[in-house]
Amino acid sequence: MMKINKLLVDNLLENEYVKAISSKHRKQFAQFFTPFSIANLMSKWILGNQNLKTVLEPAFGLGIFSRVLLSCKEDIEIKGFEVDKIIFQKAKQYFSETKNCNIILQDYMYNDWKNKYDGIICNPPYFKFHDYDNKNILKEIETNLKCKLNGFTNLYTLFLLKSIHQLSVNGRCAYVIPSEFLNSDYGKLVKTYLIKSKTLRHVIVINFEENLFDDALTTASIIFCSNDNLTEKVQFTNIKSLEDLSKIEEIISKYPNFSKTEQTYHYLDLNPEIKWKAYYQKQNGAKFKNLIPFSTYAKVVRGIATGSNNYFVFNLSKAKEFGISEQYLLPCICSAKDAKTSFFTTKDFEILKNNDKSIFLFNAKDLNNKKVQEYIKKGETEGVDKKFLTSSRTPWYSIENRQPAPIWVSVFNRNGLRFIRNEANVSNLTSFHCVYPKQNNLFSELDINLLFAYLLTNTAKQIFTDNSREYGNGLQKFEPNDLNKAMMLNLSLLDNDTVNKILYFYDLYRQGLDCISEIDKILIENFSLEEIL
Repeated sequence: MMKINKLLVDNLLENEYVKAISSKHRKQFAQFFTPFSIANLMSKWILGNQNLKTVLEPAFGLGIFSRVLLSCKEDIEIKGFEVDKIIFQKAKQYFSETKNCNIILQDYMYNDWKNKYDGIICNPPYFKFHDYDNKNILKEIETNLKCKLNGFTNLYTLFLLKSIHQLSVNGRCAYVIPSEFLNSDYGKLVKTYLIKSKTLRHVIVINFEENLFDDALTTASIIFCSNDNLTEKVQFTNIKSLEDLSKIEEIISKYPNFSKTEQTYHYLDLNPEIKWKAYYQKQNGAKFKNLIPFSTYAKVVRGIATGSNNYFVFNLSKAKEFGISEQYLLPCICSAKDAKTSFFTTKDFEILKNNDKSIFLFNAKDLNNKKVQEYIKKGETEGVDKKFLTSSRTPWYSIENRQPAPIWVSVFNRNGLRFIRNEANVSNLTSFHCVYPKQNNLFSELDINLLFAYLLTNTAKQIFTDNSREYGNGLQKFEPNDLNKAMMLNLSLLDNDTVNKILYFYDLYRQGLDCISEIDKILIENFSLEEIL
């Protein structure tokens, strides 16, 4: 049996590997190494199983978890799976004298379904649905777990579900994975399985302002599961920094009892249909009364997806180069950085145009035009017509028929949502979502201004944040349905005098005065629950 020395129970091996192996190779296999401090704590959860004899490490890498476990308990039998031949050979070398550690060069998702383990510990590959053979792996999941999942399910959650299935009686599982599944649409079915399995014990969410993995722009969560009958509750914990890891030690030491300072819920109270950030993060909307879904007032859809921006996006220089007349170009904002203020005007568009910015899309309306024909043939020669999106369109060079939206909203944000009034009436690509106010009895043209005035406020942005998807370093993302399902204040309850006050300050803001805070004050005065509380 190999003696586990100091070199092997820190991250020196991983650091040496990162220096020696290209980032391209590491990204190919989605390799983001677990910090030793995290590996050590996760191992303590596994070691909490007093009958620990067999351990599985499904994504072995350089065996950081196995090294920690063996340093604490030498008599356990470890099995590891790895698909990267390079890191597999290095791991085999490191563990060459460790007879009770068997590393196998196979894909975990296609193997070992029938075996059970006392402990399973893993930092799985961070592949999204389009990065792996999701059709066949989802078939494996459906066959073995009798669980049909969304085709957009990311690979790391499939690793987790398989591992839960492989827990022996009283077996424990510890995973470190992105937390986005807790708040995404595909995650609903994953969360449903977790609830039904009754093995989920702790969800520990790492604060979004700090990346746990240096190269991974993602939030991290630590999931603790146990196949026992000691509790029917789940605890959610926020970790703000690596210095707060002592919280996790307390969680492990107290199990099956739960800390009174953390959020704890019975399985029956967990709703897989909602974003689970409601269970571990204070909801801004809770401070207000009379909330309604944003979809009551507007519909949000994504911007135009071309399938090949290099081909479809034009500036004047490119139009001149290929002889494409402006009548065959659709005015379109193609980059979020080209719309910098809350109002995008015709003048703004003309400035971009004169500065030769990319603000047009190829729009082949007249097939009799020789230059249009030539450019279509150029696309076919380059294989643009065979790309994923273009190949599904008829004809392939047509662009989505989407009316210019009167309001745009940013997709990615660090400082809150950014809404823009599209006064130039031009189209937009997917760097913005389109917001279409609903034209019904509630709204006239004036009321669209009322809605936009509301969207500019910090109050609106805070409430929307409750439904965001959060990534590393404070980055937030909103998909269209995140916004459609988000809550907002019911503006129809405001009396005419209050509406006129809001529109007065909105007009001043449109003229260049910074007075959105005055609209915030009006909204807080009319909708805040603080007085009631």
